[in-house]
Amino acid sequence: MRNSAWDDLIRLIDGEKLNYQPAGFIIDSPWIPGWFGISTVDYYSSDDLWMRSNLKAADTFPELWFMPGFWSEYGMCTEPSAFGSRMVFLEDNLPHADKVITDASETDRLPQPNVKTDGLLPFMISRLRNNEKVIIESGHQVRFAIARGPMNIASFLMGTTEFMTALALDPDNSHRLLKKITTFVCDWLKWQKECFPSIDGVLILDDIMGFVGENEFREFAVPYFKEIFSVTVSRIRFLHNDADGLITAANLKEIGVNMFNFSFNHSMGEIRALAGPDVILVGNIPARDILASGTPAQVEDAVKKAFGEISPCERIIWSAGGGMPPGVGNENINAFIRAVKNCSVL
Repeated sequence: MRNSAWDDLIRLIDGEKLNYQPAGFIIDSPWIPGWFGISTVDYYSSDDLWMRSNLKAADTFPELWFMPGFWSEYGMCTEPSAFGSRMVFLEDNLPHADKVITDASETDRLPQPNVKTDGLLPFMISRLRNNEKVIIESGHQVRFAIARGPMNIASFLMGTTEFMTALALDPDNSHRLLKKITTFVCDWLKWQKECFPSIDGVLILDDIMGFVGENEFREFAVPYFKEIFSVTVSRIRFLHNDADGLITAANLKEIGVNMFNFSFNHSMGEIRALAGPDVILVGNIPARDILASGTPAQVEDAVKKAFGEISPCERIIWSAGGGMPPGVGNENINAFIRAVKNCSVL
């Protein structure tokens, strides 16, 4: 993340007001390769192309905060690879990881991964180490330890339907599975921070937590996410959940989250009322239907609508209601930047 953006993010967390409305996006492999004009496989396999594409994005849109910035990842294969999942990489689409269990009762078959050696994790650390000098010289730092959340990882390892069924019918084994995955996530975050002392932020991505009811959320989400967000004692504790997020928003304080990216289906004001005044909201323009598929005029209208949903417009990073999707072009990104600036002076 650019140093100036990080400094301003810390100011927001500390309760200071900026003299502008910040805007930014979560960017990674769904968007960057196509925007840069390379295949997904080349993006994952070439440290040089990974570095140049991320740096070009930062240089092309210096006004935007790209979060986490220089994200070393292999799509949805990242965490399952450490548990032994077979990974399928496609030339021009996102990879996927095959299931390794079909029932929560098989949890003991899963290894407890060594995050220093297992799966793709060593390659992710190596990529950052090999490029850290260039990242720093370009005015950025590695600021975030990143992982998908335990419910999301569980859905990769055994299938979403199977995992959701297990939560309802086999709570004991579901807890055993979530505990094993949570231990892995905590180890992985701690190892990232140990490798890069500049890290003082955590980004956790989990949509499956938005699929459960309030009682299930209290039982299966709160204790594990609370442990994860506390393990590195980081100043920025960023959660992405662009599925249903109303229950999540109401529990952010207990979980320990102070920055939240959520679905465009929820208004800014609605999430603010549930999350409280101290959480930084990141959102919430429709990502696929407007930012990727809409016209510049539609992008500008969506930004105006979002601004009209909340007052005051404080502790907000204007963004998509989710990560940056494939197919978003420069014209729409520039329309987004322009609209945020125009709405800021109204």
